[in-house]
Amino acid sequence: MNRVLLLGGTTEAARMARALAEAGVAAVYSYAGRTEAPVAQPLPVRVGGFGGIEGLAAYLKANGITHVIDATHPFAAQMSRNAVEACASAGVPLLALEREPWRAAEGDRWTHVPDLETAVAALGEAPRRVFLAIGRQNLTAFAAAPLHHYLLRLVDPPTGPLPLPRAEAVIARGPFTLEGDRELLQAHRVDVILAKNAGGAGAEAKLIAARELRLPVVLIDRPQVPMRRVARSVAEVMAWLVP
Repeated sequence: MNRVLLLGGTTEAARMARALAEAGVAAVYSYAGRTEAPVAQPLPVRVGGFGGIEGLAAYLKANGITHVIDATHPFAAQMSRNAVEACASAGVPLLALEREPWRAAEGDRWTHVPDLETAVAALGEAPRRVFLAIGRQNLTAFAAAPLHHYLLRLVDPPTGPLPLPRAEAVIARGPFTLEGDRELLQAHRVDVILAKNAGGAGAEAKLIAARELRLPVVLIDRPQVPMRRVARSVAEVMAWLVP
């Protein structure tokens, strides 16, 4: 009998959890716990890390896990790397449910950068109003460019002062709409959007709005992870689990 560990925290992971529950597959949904009020899931949930590669491999063995689905965020690279190594060590098959990255269309004004440091530099030396759509984990990197005004969109209200001298936060949970993001950009007089290339439809509206408004976008490319089998849909994962 299959027993699945679903590494989640994304919209795709929530869809995967529903599919597993509806199919009666024994599974555990695991997420890092960075969101204070996560969406309820139809599976048993565990929160927090595993203790690195060795800890994850030990968890797989101790809990009789037969399959691992990595549906973490495309920028949760360390977790994905650990999953590859731990599954290889434990002899457990791994499949990544990974959304396609965003690709520029006609009218887009995108600048691709490889990492946060390059993204900071790409904002330039003249003050700008930046929609910093990267979540709350990497905000301190932008303290190196305090001349800009930053608009943040966070899932949870900040529990303390923001680590940027000129910043304001909008509290909202996706998926977001084109109309809503267009209004957000115009109301806050945004000059440039800075985002991670997470892909998917839930957060794409800001890029479409930027295209319509002729705003430039600085897009951080995805980090590299080891080679692994990748699926693009829940149906593809289910076919892998129940061939």
